Amino acid sequence: MSAEATSNERASILLVDDMEDNLIALEAVLGSLNEPLVRARSGEEAMKALLRRHFALVLLDVRMPGMDGFETAANIKRLDQTKDVPIIFLTGAEDDSGYAFRGYATGAADYLTKPFDPWVLRAKVTVFLDLHRKNLQLERLLAQEQAEYGEVGSRLTELERQLDTEEPPDLAALRVQVRELRQLVARGRGF
Repeated sequence: MSAEATSNERASILLVDDMEDNLIALEAVLGSLNEPLVRARSGEEAMKALLRRHFALVLLDVRMPGMDGFETAANIKRLDQTKDVPIIFLTGAEDDSGYAFRGYATGAADYLTKPFDPWVLRAKVTVFLDLHRKNLQLERLLAQEQAEYGEVGSRLTELERQLDTEEPPDLAALRVQVRELRQLVARGRGF
């Protein structure tokens, strides 16, 4: 898949905050990115959303009733299917500075205080979206390379079988097959 095709893929962002006004503000700031924005009003809702859908990023309020942001982040990082999803913590400026340390210790990729600068938030989110797309592209390239090498392995097995069973082997056909295998390997290595 080309880098251009990968960069056009949409990446979902999970917005987690118990305050409606904060969710509206996040949507206003991030709406211009044209990515799916999914709301969760609690840590419990966030976990349900994460188990149903893949997200490129979570923006997570620290102070929520019930399961707070720290507990939610710990649960996110505990699950195999969500442990690699980056989290940006968002909290009020009046909160204790120890919250930032606790947020990073819980696995946060970043930490912002409210009110946040919309340009800074959008820039940080854009970086994480770009990283997400590049990771997807690398995963696809790796899968493609593994498939090509799998093909090389099966064709080598077939050649070995032919050499073991044919009396005498068709050397011209074997040369063609070896040349094709070399081309496959060279393509996979970027030569």
